Amino acid sequence: MESLPEVSEQARQLREQIERHNHVYYGLDAPTVPDAEYDRQFLELLALEAEHPELRTSDSPTLRVGGKPLPEFTPVRHRVPMLSIRTETDTEPSGARKFDARVRRELGLGESDAEVEYAVELKFDGLAVNLRYESGVLVQAATRGDGETGEDVTQNVRTIRTIPLRLQGNAPEVLEVRGEAYMSRPDFERYNERQRTLDKPTLVNPRNGAAGSIRQLDPALAARRPLSFFAYGLGETVGWTQPNTHRGVLDSLQSFGVPVCEHRTVAQGADGLIEFHARIRTLRDSLPFDIDGVVYKVNSLALQQRLGFVTREPRWAVAHKYPAEEAMTMVEAIGVQVGRTGALTPAARLTPVFVGGVTVTNATLHNENEVRRKDIRVGDTVIVRRAGDVIPEVVLVVLERRPDTVTEFVMPKTCPVCGSAVERPEDEAIARCSGGLFCPAQRKQALLHFASRRAMDIEGLGEKLVEQLVDEAIVKTPAGLYRLGIAALANLERMAEKSASNLLAAIDKSCSTTLARFIYALGIRNVGEATAKDLARHFGNLDALMAADEARLRQVPDVGPIVAASIVRFFAEPHNGEVIAQLRAAGVHWSEGETPAIAMPLMGKTFVLTGALPTMSREVAKELIEAKGGKVAGSVSKKTNYAVAGSEAGSKLEKAQQLGVTILDESKLRELLEQ
Repeated sequence: MESLPEVSEQARQLREQIERHNHVYYGLDAPTVPDAEYDRQFLELLALEAEHPELRTSDSPTLRVGGKPLPEFTPVRHRVPMLSIRTETDTEPSGARKFDARVRRELGLGESDAEVEYAVELKFDGLAVNLRYESGVLVQAATRGDGETGEDVTQNVRTIRTIPLRLQGNAPEVLEVRGEAYMSRPDFERYNERQRTLDKPTLVNPRNGAAGSIRQLDPALAARRPLSFFAYGLGETVGWTQPNTHRGVLDSLQSFGVPVCEHRTVAQGADGLIEFHARIRTLRDSLPFDIDGVVYKVNSLALQQRLGFVTREPRWAVAHKYPAEEAMTMVEAIGVQVGRTGALTPAARLTPVFVGGVTVTNATLHNENEVRRKDIRVGDTVIVRRAGDVIPEVVLVVLERRPDTVTEFVMPKTCPVCGSAVERPEDEAIARCSGGLFCPAQRKQALLHFASRRAMDIEGLGEKLVEQLVDEAIVKTPAGLYRLGIAALANLERMAEKSASNLLAAIDKSCSTTLARFIYALGIRNVGEATAKDLARHFGNLDALMAADEARLRQVPDVGPIVAASIVRFFAEPHNGEVIAQLRAAGVHWSEGETPAIAMPLMGKTFVLTGALPTMSREVAKELIEAKGGKVAGSVSKKTNYAVAGSEAGSKLEKAQQLGVTILDESKLRELLEQ
């Protein structure tokens, strides 16, 4: 048995650790341990102080509800303390039974008495805020802070579009709405993907994203992080007769236009709580936002008053948690996966860890920049997050546990699947395999693009058939299509003799093509259909294009350094050259050496199409413009010469007008084409 001095030292260390966690989470928006680890330490300290009350200090984190207000924000004194509720960490049904038994005991109910009615709802994983409305108008928003004093975050909260700035209907003189500001999973993923593209820091998790947004000193920056809000209770009210139940309170808030989550109901007794806990657990992964549990509240406000509070927590409510979606584990190795577009994605092999209801052994590291930014190394202890169907992700390295022997990750110089060179332009975050026509990891994508209508136009070669051809190892490169026979196709699913004959006829027909189509079919990175046409016009034959250096390529209209570098890298890869030679040997051909004899009327002119034209589709308009030497772009810029506008033209038309671009309707376009 430990001595009192030993227990005292243990409590002191726990207080220091918890305060450090509070500081980096709430003060710096940079958590260093998962929530489950924080909860474990907090409960351990709570148990020590309960067993030895004399060890509880006046600054113990167990006496505080949240984090300290940042000094940069104006303090807000809560007129009604903004307290947190106790957490039941027993994730099994027994947790609900314990709470119901405790409530019945406090109310003096016996076995023969009626079941207690509970309002049950979700436990959102965000940041608690208090919204103060006066005469129906939002006048102030504040964080929970330490429960007594929070931070004035009104300007930031105003950027949350789901929060009404004015209540609907006959609003009370004063109404304080309490709820959770949160970031949805889709918004979180979109934000992080954009940050990764810009090579900027990503958010650790949606909860941290919400906390960081609300407590952002610049409201303009806060507005860039999309947040939402759900109400779950009240603070001060003046001039309003409250309903008799918590369910009625939420219904009333909803009638005022305040968002309230639809996943709430009334449950009877312990069995009702257990059923709700189990049902929401099955829905958890499909919800568009994170929850870490459910909340049970005695529905009757009169009974809530009878039950009262203990240690600044209500006796009438509890949060019943689910298994944590974040956990600590170790990185055993870092491998590299090759996607169907050639993108190389680092992936961590982990010491198996149970997180989010499953055992996780692998996690994505996104790209080389992300590995560098987070400084993830083999041998590191890391925090892994898994939410819903999202692929597990390493969000943080626990640097305090890093061994001295770890070394930095190095991205391979050659593709781990096919051995082709790996390329990564300076302005891009993603490294890619350059063996597009050869690499097994890219076969399906390469074949589908090669056969597409604007490329080689092989009718009947769709996604399902390509999957069979690749999975059965019948076709390995586009050149393999031209060696197919009836026998090979007849054994495939849903491929009758007539269908096989039609496909072979389409493949044979595709042998005669144009240089522009063939260049586009190769799938060179950054070379679209328009650029392929420009290259075909400029060089006249494929060999000249394949031999061109970057300087020569940049003489082609609209070919800049990025596109030129992509073309050079593609043709420098021997595997790609081999496939091109095989295609030519199989009979794929086009007219070479032809260049325009006269200047085409729209040569060098750039068009943008917007809206619906009266008698022609955009596809037809695009083909007519390109036939006269013009180029059709997808967006308006200073280089745009004409904007062709039809009905319901949108922002492209507005931008063209702002830039002084010549606007054409369909009749004016036809006049231009007939010149």
